[in-house]
Amino acid sequence: MRAFEYVRTSEVGDALAASERAGAAYLAGGTTQVDLMKDGVLAPDRLVDITRLPLRGVLGTGHSLHVGALTTMEELAADPLVTHRLPVVREALLLGASVQLRNMATIGGNLLQRTRCRYFRDPAVAACNKRAPGSGCAAVAGPARMHAILGVSERCIALHASDLAVALVALDAVVHLESARGTRTVPLTEFYLEAGTTPSSETVLAHGELITEVEIPLLPETMRSGYLKVRDRVSYEFALVSVAAALEIEDGVVSKARIGLGGVGSKPWRALAAEEVLRGAPATEASYREAADAAVTGAWTVPGTAFKVELAERALVRQLQTVSEMSR
Repeated sequence: MRAFEYVRTSEVGDALAASERAGAAYLAGGTTQVDLMKDGVLAPDRLVDITRLPLRGVLGTGHSLHVGALTTMEELAADPLVTHRLPVVREALLLGASVQLRNMATIGGNLLQRTRCRYFRDPAVAACNKRAPGSGCAAVAGPARMHAILGVSERCIALHASDLAVALVALDAVVHLESARGTRTVPLTEFYLEAGTTPSSETVLAHGELITEVEIPLLPETMRSGYLKVRDRVSYEFALVSVAAALEIEDGVVSKARIGLGGVGSKPWRALAAEEVLRGAPATEASYREAADAAVTGAWTVPGTAFKVELAERALVRQLQTVSEMSR
């Protein structure tokens, strides 16, 4: 690991000022960032420790949940409002990491976790447009079981890894951002960027900008939700495919639908086409299969990821059926 300057502060304004310098980065739970620094993937010359900032806690306001960015995954999963009104969030949190990691990892950090792409995380691999723009993508021609099929191209097929982000995208959550230049609020559906022509840019977050809060709209009492994670082993593992689904069903007809897909996108994927198919459709397996087909339209695969198209369709149908059963 390369030498770096370490700065710790308990004031938001001081942290924002300290991070303005080129080469500076924030440090919260450190569950991803420290690993990447040890591996030589990241090399900030100043780390601004923000763990003492007053950005921790969960507050319900009747219509939404306000979550401080330094709240841990475990703390959010244990919140009573999350249990009763946002089960899809609770399940995504509990399936997203081990207990040890959930007690360290923060909500803001979870949303910013980097891809698990093995080529990105190995500096010995020269061809990685995400790490070294213009160098190519070794994953396209190599083993790629844990890579994406939506929002990707021959330039980059790296996968977004956060389970929590998949649920929050489906729920229309927003992030509150602050920097030395001011504050702004960004919907999570607009926060993440597809690989496109610049895979090295993953979010709209500017240098020195800090996530201070995540605001999550509460689901209506009439909606049922849940999170399905398909993975190679039951214990701690990243998703091959995951589904965050929330449905409201009235007299056998889907009146509201929200769907997020994980394990398949260069960003947490909001399946808007599938939602459109479901709204006003009978709550039947035939409708769910039609929605699943729409969800993976435009998938771009390589031999290692081709299996994910059918796996995503099957997972989505299964989860929609599971949530439908909750509505009876």
